Amino acid sequence: MQVTYQHIDLWLPERYNIPMHIKKLPNQLIDQIAAGEVVERPASVVKELVENALDAGATDIQIEIQQGGQKSIRITDNGHGIRQQEMEVALQRHATSKIHSLDDLESLLSLGFRGEALPSIASVSRFDMISRHQDADMGWQVTCNGGEISPLKPAAHPVGTTITVHDLFFNTPARRRFLKTERTEFLRIDDLIKRISLSRFEVSFRLSHNGKIIRNSIGNEDKNTQIQRVNQLCGQDFVSNSIEINQQRGGLHMHGWVAKPNWNRAQADRQFFYINGRMIKDKLVGHAIRQAYQDVLFHGRFPAFVLYLDIDPKLVDVNVHPTKHEVRFRDSRLVHDFIFGSIHQSLAETRATHTETVQQATRTELPDYSAMQSGIRFNQSGGSAGHAFNTHTPTQLKEDTATYYQALSQAADQISIPEQSIQDIDDAEFPPLGYAKAQIHGVFILAENQYGLIIVDMHAAHERITYEHMKRKFADQALKNQKLLVPINVNVSNREVAVVEEQHNWFEKLGFEVAVSGDESIVIRKIPALLANADVESLIKDVLSEIVALGSSSAIENQINEIMATMACHGSVRANRILSIMEMNALLRDMENTLRSDQCNHGRPTWVQLDMKQLDKLFLRGQ
Repeated sequence: MQVTYQHIDLWLPERYNIPMHIKKLPNQLIDQIAAGEVVERPASVVKELVENALDAGATDIQIEIQQGGQKSIRITDNGHGIRQQEMEVALQRHATSKIHSLDDLESLLSLGFRGEALPSIASVSRFDMISRHQDADMGWQVTCNGGEISPLKPAAHPVGTTITVHDLFFNTPARRRFLKTERTEFLRIDDLIKRISLSRFEVSFRLSHNGKIIRNSIGNEDKNTQIQRVNQLCGQDFVSNSIEINQQRGGLHMHGWVAKPNWNRAQADRQFFYINGRMIKDKLVGHAIRQAYQDVLFHGRFPAFVLYLDIDPKLVDVNVHPTKHEVRFRDSRLVHDFIFGSIHQSLAETRATHTETVQQATRTELPDYSAMQSGIRFNQSGGSAGHAFNTHTPTQLKEDTATYYQALSQAADQISIPEQSIQDIDDAEFPPLGYAKAQIHGVFILAENQYGLIIVDMHAAHERITYEHMKRKFADQALKNQKLLVPINVNVSNREVAVVEEQHNWFEKLGFEVAVSGDESIVIRKIPALLANADVESLIKDVLSEIVALGSSSAIENQINEIMATMACHGSVRANRILSIMEMNALLRDMENTLRSDQCNHGRPTWVQLDMKQLDKLFLRGQ
């Protein structure tokens, strides 16, 4: 049906057809409009009030919730409090103690700064605030009913502030109807407190709902307390399967924990990222983290992390969104590459070690293999020195998998396996993946180490070994390119033309010859040989739009890596290939010395450990 202006007029209220006059809005309506941006639901109220408490220097914060926050929200803190003469001012719009000039705004470290939270909340609730300043002998109380402020009066209160919000949205019923069930609204509050408490280990948080204590985290800055809180809020499994990060470069410092790729989630519910103590959800940060997990995470799964980025506040703008969840970096590419590099480097070490095979092991260093393996030498680049596999090119690996078996045989001839029983071998002499015992259906290798049974997916393991070798080869030498018989002309925007000019050397390094051919057009004359069958025009467009949006792009590297991963997959050992015990052991040693060997190129695990307790449980031994 064709829609005419007449039809539209029928949908609109009659007043829109009347000439409108410009006039100033009433203050109460201004506050209610602002509340629509700041106060979406009870969790929004809790966020603003708890952040105010943290800005006030509180070390103990109590959050009491009734009926999911719809009946009441009470926040009590032991911060420095509010002076008597500032109590009523605090309920006025744009009144804040956080900033006084543009310089303060550009070097902001406080969580709140706009001065809109309290008046916005007070305009849509029955609001009560009692506070005693640290220099005062008594406290003072101010109440506000839907924006109408009552006179100040004295009240008994320790140093700090208590704010109670009753009947949220009582005067805006349309907003109240959009609220979910009591349980759902409280779960949002619970998740919020979890996120905030992970940002301030030194602060104690207590959360109760309908009189029942739900969370009680004691504040302390020591390492054990931090681990305990992460354990409490993210689970013991996350702590046991995470890697600690502490990286610093220039003025950037990132620390925290990232989960190993094998411990992943069906949804993004274990992702916590903080910038200068402020929890954020940022596209650039998310992109950098996804790229770091790019070829180690199973498709459709989400990584888990608790990370903290410390950066000069002048290099990040937090004043880009009313909820302050989004930020803008002055040098987005620098930040993106730092986050990516820090996580990528840490994940590269996910390979079989004694700590990996059993978490209870206290060893932090790999054992000295030379004591038990005559003639075989290991290097950090993967594989063994003198190992024939290390001399192969990716093409050879793709075309003839027999070369790898020949390499395994040559390496196997150099491995000496102790003749004494497993129980007699000193733990320090045992390689992490132990020694091969058998092969099942030409698919799995069964190995024994000092803790129990190791099961290895032969194809997945060799696929990772091959893939990492190919990546090293391509990193050590420039990508071969080929000249196009017919150059590709691509229409782009002015900004994307500028990107081509700025990133000319980067494109060249990756095997492209891209030049500007007009104000809004570029021409592609050479491409990497690996991308001969790719949709180059779409790829370049994606790369340019990504650089414009995020300051960097990894689309080209990702596509090259995908092709190499496919080559590695086809060039890897297939099922039903029978290996000798010595060849299996050579493969295990390669795994121990190959980066990211805990997962294949598609994110599947390459090996699992079953310790003796788990094996005993399978057969009800000792029960």
